[in-house]
Amino acid sequence: MLVTDKLTSRSHWGPVMKKAIATVMTVSLALLPPVFASAQENSAAPAAAAADHPDEIVKMHQQVAAANREYNREVAAAKKVYDQKKAAANKKRDAAVAAAHSGTSQ
Repeated sequence: MLVTDKLTSRSHWGPVMKKAIATVMTVSLALLPPVFASAQENSAAPAAAAADHPDEIVKMHQQVAAANREYNREVAAAKKVYDQKKAAANKKRDAAVAAAHSGTSQ
C-alpha cells in the first residue's frame, strides 16, 4: 500500500474528524457563556438611562418600544377580562344545556 493510500483511507480520517469536531464543539461552548452574559446585561439596562441617549433616532425607537410595551400590557389585560367573561358565559351555557338534557330525558 502506498503512503497516499493510508492518508485517504477511512480508518485514518475517522479519529481525526472526531477530534476536530470535539475541538470545535469545545471552543463553541467556551465562547457561549460570555455571549449570554452580555445579552443579559444589555436587557437589564434601565429605561431612564436609555432615554438620555444623544441620538434622536435611538430615542425615537425607544419611545416606539415603550409605546408597544404599554399597548401589549393593555391588550393582555383586556384579553384576561375577555377570557374571564367567556369562561362565565361557557359555564352559563353548559348549565342551560345540562338543564335541557335533564328535562328531555325524564
